[in-house]
Amino acid sequence: MKRLGICAVLLLTQVALSCVRNPATGKKQFSLVSESQEIQLGQQGAEEARQSIGLYDDAKVQAYVAQLGKKLLVHAQRPNLPWSFQVVDDPSVNAFALPGGPVFVTRGILTYMNSEAELAGVMGHEIGHITARHSANQLSKAEIAQVGLGVGSIFVPQVAQLGGAGLQLLFLKYGRDAETQADELGFGYMLQAGYDPRQMGDMFVTLQRVGEAAGGGLPEWLSTHPDPGNRLQKTEQRVAALNRDLSGLAVDRDTYLAMVDGMVFGEDPRQGFFRGQTFYHPSLKLKLEFPPGWKTQNTPQSVAGMSEKQDALVGMSAAGKLSPEQAAQKFFQQEGVRQAAGASQGDVNGLPAVTSYFEAQTQQGAIAGIVSFVSYGGATWQLVGYTSAQALQGYDSTFRHFITSFGPVTDKSVLDVQPARVKLVKLTESMTLQQFQQRHPSTIPIEQLAIINGVKATDSIPAGTTLKQVVGGPGPAVSSGSGASGAAR
Repeated sequence: MKRLGICAVLLLTQVALSCVRNPATGKKQFSLVSESQEIQLGQQGAEEARQSIGLYDDAKVQAYVAQLGKKLLVHAQRPNLPWSFQVVDDPSVNAFALPGGPVFVTRGILTYMNSEAELAGVMGHEIGHITARHSANQLSKAEIAQVGLGVGSIFVPQVAQLGGAGLQLLFLKYGRDAETQADELGFGYMLQAGYDPRQMGDMFVTLQRVGEAAGGGLPEWLSTHPDPGNRLQKTEQRVAALNRDLSGLAVDRDTYLAMVDGMVFGEDPRQGFFRGQTFYHPSLKLKLEFPPGWKTQNTPQSVAGMSEKQDALVGMSAAGKLSPEQAAQKFFQQEGVRQAAGASQGDVNGLPAVTSYFEAQTQQGAIAGIVSFVSYGGATWQLVGYTSAQALQGYDSTFRHFITSFGPVTDKSVLDVQPARVKLVKLTESMTLQQFQQRHPSTIPIEQLAIINGVKATDSIPAGTTLKQVVGGPGPAVSSGSGASGAAR
């Protein structure tokens, strides 16, 4: 009897899989996801990324990254996908690709790169993940169903991320073979686009130094892109195999540095920050105190906290231009949400407010809590604390303290706080980075300054070299919380 092909066996057994040809390799492989599903999932994930992390508000930077992406795409497979290249407002050193075309880089990784060719290596790698369908191939049926649920919450938008359930597509980890293939594809894309591929090796060196500076931990990009071995060595081997003169290929250091000049470096306190357990938002002129020891997260939609036992949540989000009474009415019109006690009209620190206990049925079971809608600064703010129905009594005072801590900020040191920014300095004479730090002090440690400039502190840097200096910033006591940076706006 003639042996059936594996795709035929799957068809006969009615397993919902299909055999598709990998656009990057030309080989047939199994896929749980059609191209149309891949695009749909990627677009949904991209919108969630834009909402939960936020885009970096700089048209010049966005246009630069988008143009570089288009330049690399000329040499990539799958040109008809709805490709997009955007910068998210996140200080972490990271980049990620979603199925079907969306590519994101963080403003953080931009401030650590030192040439357009280095960034081309990062973006070429991410394009490779999409052209080879790596994300789509990893998705199981269960993951597809979960992605379809989104990450929102009717109580605190995006708070599901605190429990590790949010934006699954952004945090898919690739295997060793996928990483090697994406490196190879990215190497080819940048070479064909006219960039010096040796700069990909410099990019890997920088990422490794970031990890070492973090005490052995991996930077975000390497945590979701596990190292398939010595990537620098493999890049050098690919360069050697070319057996050609690369001196005429583009590096574009000066053009790139001009783009990052003035960029926000590190956390942006204007979008909200923590001092201890107190959250301050300078632009909105408000403050809020979180319970001691709770894990906190600040995103564009909300600021939230999770208890140490991970069994209770508190959060604040905007309820728009509705009055507190209208916002409360809308809240209790949600399916499955029931008012547990009569709403009380009163005030929170002298601000008009409506507060009520509630109960709700969720996929995780019955929950109960307190919600308050407070009018301040021309908007209404939703403050909520909730837990399982049986645990409410134990958290009642914690939730009430959280709500009543909401109030205006008048401290000038908070209202006037500004982020650190990158500033370019062109050397008029040769010097070491140590000497540079003495003459042009930065507000970051010299070890970090060395990494973002791609040099060592004791290196002799020739005259005419442009270096990054980091100026300003709120100081070391400020953090944006343990999650993605952003603002509750």
